Amino acid sequence: MLTDNGVNIIMNIQIKDFIGFLDASNSRFQAGAEVIRKLEEAGFSRLEETDTFSLEAGGKYYIHRHDTAVIAFIKGQKPLAESGFLMASSHIDSPALKLKTQSIKTDRGITRIGVEVYGGPIIHTWLDRELGISGQVLYRADGGTKASLLDFGRPVAIIPNAAIHVNREINKGFQYNPQTHLQAILSAVPQDSKDPLKAMVAKELGIKEEDVLEMDLYLYDLAGATLVGDDQSMLTSGRLDNLAMTHAILAAILETQKPDSTALAAFFDHEEIGSRSPQGAASSFLGEILERINLAESTKREDFLRALRHSFMISADMAHALHPAYPEKYEPDYSPLMNKGVVIKRNTNLKYASTSVSSQRFISHCEKVGAAHQEFLVRSDSPCGSTVGPIVASQLGIHTVDIGNPMWAMHSIRETTGVQDHLDLIKILSSFYSE
Repeated sequence: MLTDNGVNIIMNIQIKDFIGFLDASNSRFQAGAEVIRKLEEAGFSRLEETDTFSLEAGGKYYIHRHDTAVIAFIKGQKPLAESGFLMASSHIDSPALKLKTQSIKTDRGITRIGVEVYGGPIIHTWLDRELGISGQVLYRADGGTKASLLDFGRPVAIIPNAAIHVNREINKGFQYNPQTHLQAILSAVPQDSKDPLKAMVAKELGIKEEDVLEMDLYLYDLAGATLVGDDQSMLTSGRLDNLAMTHAILAAILETQKPDSTALAAFFDHEEIGSRSPQGAASSFLGEILERINLAESTKREDFLRALRHSFMISADMAHALHPAYPEKYEPDYSPLMNKGVVIKRNTNLKYASTSVSSQRFISHCEKVGAAHQEFLVRSDSPCGSTVGPIVASQLGIHTVDIGNPMWAMHSIRETTGVQDHLDLIKILSSFYSE
């Protein structure tokens, strides 16, 4: 699959880029920064929300909101009122453990810190692993306040299990208490500082401890993304949900040149906790940017509303692959397999936004590039998750399809997906943006 012959060398490059993207995006702050780095490297210009938009046909632009969420677009050649927006969306946050920065204590020489559970991680997968710390820090500098990304890049914490000898129930479905059992240990020797975490951060940033003001810091698994299997057909990593879809959308829009319709990629934050934030899908972010893109071309609101009616959204969020050890958990006739095609997700209660019309439009692009597709329905006796798709579809009134690549162990600290599915989705999205 990943040979170096003339046909597949570009695929090899894409997977290497995917792995690098995953390893660089170990918190939502780093993920947003990595998206921006790649956009700027490809010639996208930054627009500030406080400035007036001045746009050119074929121009490449991006907007960054509240240090995480990003919207990137390429202005189309045709008038918006006649061609609309071709959009794909994902989210850059993943389930995680966030440090309670004031809950650090040293007792009997052991320094530990409490955590908040962000989203819905599989808790036990976070224990007994070498953990790094990354995120954003605010500190005093040059008479004001400065924000900097921080990534220790080395194992600085661990959350150890109790030995089976003192917890005989651990293999019988033990339930961890987030308040007491998930405290991360930073050191097992006495510390000189009254606030060891702040001391660590100050030393890493090369500043004074008293200048550290605020810290948004998360634990992450130090093990990097890697290919798995004798044929290297699988990829395992942290944060595949939903950085895999983020990378596929980003890769597609980066290779799009001068589209007829305006091509747009929306990378939202906070989907794992409900999307209700200034940079989440339930915010004003996307709607405002779409209207401002139109205003740069036409002051008529009528033209903006016409543009929306010509628009289409692909909501991309990872999907569940059939797990061979748990077949009873899946709807037998809608059980996607890894490396067998991108998944269209449907739900009659509209937890997913897919309709017959939007699904068929997506299928047409699969057929155009020769890529397979599959379908997913949750079991009728099971609850269904959701995505940003229904939120955007209801806010803007546009046709939307919910899709994703099949994966195992969603919300584990290590997730697994298929290599071929990722490559196929990039081709499908590239076809879509060039529609």
